Amino acid sequence: MVDYGIKYWSNDDFIIDKGVVKVNYKSKPALIDIVKEAREKGYKGPLLLRFPHLIENQITKLYTAFETSIKEYQYQGKFKAVFPLKVNQMPNFVLPLVQVSKDKHYGLEAGSKSELIIAMAYTNKQSPITVNGFKDKEMISLGFIAANMGHDITLTIEGLNELKTIIEVAKEMCEPYPNIGLRIRLHSIGTGIWAKSGGITSKFGLTSTELLEAMRMLEESQLLHKFTMIHFHIGSQISDISPLKKAIREVGNIYAELRKMGASNLKAVNIGGGLAVEYAQHEGMNCRNYTLNEFSGDVVFSLKEIAKNKNELEPDIFIESGRFISASHAVLIAPVLELFSQEYDEEALRLKEQNPQLVEELNDLYNSITEKNAIEYLHDSLDHMESLLTLFDLGYIDLQDRSNTEILVHLIIKKVIQLLKYKNHNDILKIQKSVQERYLLNCSFFQSLPDYWGLEQIFPVMPLDRLNRRPTRAASLWDITCDSDGEISFNPQMPLFLHDVDVSKEEYFLGFFLVGAYQEVLGMRHNLFTHPTEFSVVFDDELNKDYEIENLLEAQTIVDVLDDLDYDTKEIERILKQHIEESDLDIENKKIVLGKLYVMLSENGYLRTISVQDSIKQENS
Repeated sequence: MVDYGIKYWSNDDFIIDKGVVKVNYKSKPALIDIVKEAREKGYKGPLLLRFPHLIENQITKLYTAFETSIKEYQYQGKFKAVFPLKVNQMPNFVLPLVQVSKDKHYGLEAGSKSELIIAMAYTNKQSPITVNGFKDKEMISLGFIAANMGHDITLTIEGLNELKTIIEVAKEMCEPYPNIGLRIRLHSIGTGIWAKSGGITSKFGLTSTELLEAMRMLEESQLLHKFTMIHFHIGSQISDISPLKKAIREVGNIYAELRKMGASNLKAVNIGGGLAVEYAQHEGMNCRNYTLNEFSGDVVFSLKEIAKNKNELEPDIFIESGRFISASHAVLIAPVLELFSQEYDEEALRLKEQNPQLVEELNDLYNSITEKNAIEYLHDSLDHMESLLTLFDLGYIDLQDRSNTEILVHLIIKKVIQLLKYKNHNDILKIQKSVQERYLLNCSFFQSLPDYWGLEQIFPVMPLDRLNRRPTRAASLWDITCDSDGEISFNPQMPLFLHDVDVSKEEYFLGFFLVGAYQEVLGMRHNLFTHPTEFSVVFDDELNKDYEIENLLEAQTIVDVLDDLDYDTKEIERILKQHIEESDLDIENKKIVLGKLYVMLSENGYLRTISVQDSIKQENS
């Protein structure tokens, strides 16, 4: 059995049992059964599965880790957390998150006016709201309105102009006022793709000189008592714990200095986001070098030591890690439409009575290959193919000879892989890159996995079933967009092997895991492919069955997508109808064509495939 590195990335949220991937919760349903249930209801394209219990699971892990560290070190400050809405603003994520975290007083973080409206509407009154990012007077006024509503809200200042605006709005509006936070531009930086979020040249935050000016402005405007938090952020997906420890020391000393200068209500240090998720499927390719308990312990211990040395109050600890909370709750399921070498089988071979000598030699290689000579014969066949393709270019062999060449080489490749499938994969890894299979998936990487396309972010991927059979095909994955970047290429350093299946006879699904952070909100409509059909898989002791499919949101229809782009869809329909009416078709066929067109406009843009069971039913009828 091949586990696709599930022990590295899944945290036991998913397990492999009897050859299928299962949700490791309550009745432990198989993902393949959930997918088949959805497809039987007519949803044939890509699917996004949400698991609300995993949201609660991650929140519980985060709070437990910090509360354990606080208890261990006898820390006097409290732990508080907010979810940054930029990571996932989708209602089918946010609303369950708010519901399952009520008892933890878990809040929301907003970085825009729209996000702030969401936070004001759905954050529990006992839970905090923080506001980051650049703000105008209107957005700051929204923060004051939230405070008037009774929300525990902190406006984090990114620049002195924002503080001037807060002072101005405070003169116009009545109390209660929002709390004020100052974002610090540290020298410390993180690691990885997002390291530029920290450092002295980062986009956000106040320099030491600006901090001193901010303190003067707050004192002069009699708002110093509302200054309660300092904030920093050294980057998303922090892979190494060392930069965080350095940043904590730096910000801890700033915290102590500001309190000594008179900021007596400054009682919170917000360490931002960055708590990393482990995406790696392969040993030695880890995305982080620390555990959650190590992370929480280092933060708590470092702040305690600084407060002790500076003889200051131990601050409350805020965290805004969104990726850690949201990534695991969503799984993208993509049906495999085609394996591109499957047309190369013996039935397609059309050998002549007289074949070119190299074609005859290829046929002999195919018929006489054994485990002992497999690698040698494979190399010979690849050399022969290069020579025969050159002969074709020079006009010495015809198209049928070229076809026979391609078929025989692919047959040899398949035979070699079959003969060596019980060997260590390293034995054939060297040859796999040149003989990889292309799997066409009914999805768009631009829409559903934009961080792969834009940042080369890896995501765990594996078949949903057949996991008690050894996969033998080195796999490249192609999406259905007409763009060469819509491909996840075979990587010998992080190889993906899949099964050699005949998708005309059996369905084959791939699951992309840990896609719940950023992917949906960053997804683009390349080729006008819209979001996949999504639903939540809900477990409840009161249900009559093991789980329920809830919050179904179908992929947008073609008409809806065009309407979102501000096309006049009524005009489009009128023009198309007119073209059909002006065609040379007879009246009956015009009705048929028009009917088919309207059906297509009311469906989503993903490719329409029918299940193997549907195909059998159609044949029998």
